[in-house]
Amino acid sequence: MLIQPTNPTPRPRLGHVETVIVQNRKISCDGGLGALGHPKVWLKIGGDQTFCPYCSRLFVLDPNATPDSAH
Repeated sequence: MLIQPTNPTPRPRLGHVETVIVQNRKISCDGGLGALGHPKVWLKIGGDQTFCPYCSRLFVLDPNATPDSAH
């Protein structure tokens, strides 16, 4: 029997969403484009993922993250 690994990355319906795999539940996003980005926001991953309300980047918690980084 083949067991499929859990993949927390969703399948977006419209367009491409940039997905960033992270090691910590508390992260920041500034759009990544320097002066063309957006104000830095701090985000917290509650389950397996969250997205930036400015640029829609999807942040997914690495399933292999250490327990300390999952708090």
